Amino acid sequence: MSQFDDHSFFDKVEKKTSVNQQDLLQLAQSVEGADFKDEETVRQLISQVASLANADVSQQKEDQLVEAITQNKIPLDLASLSQLFSK
Repeated sequence: MSQFDDHSFFDKVEKKTSVNQQDLLQLAQSVEGADFKDEETVRQLISQVASLANADVSQQKEDQLVEAITQNKIPLDLASLSQLFSK
């Protein structure tokens, strides 16, 4: 991907999500090498994503996500992921 394509990609993402390029890159760095078996790490990442998305995550939803992530129960198909977040 060229530098122009990178910029265009981030512009599109920012327009759709209101999340800027720097915040996305910081999130990517947080995820890279993260220990997804560690509950504290997973909770921090959920908090980061929720903050970027300007979304409230209830304690119950956070607990469900933490359990699913730390126990490697996250489905890989989009339909199942969508169902997980709509509960």
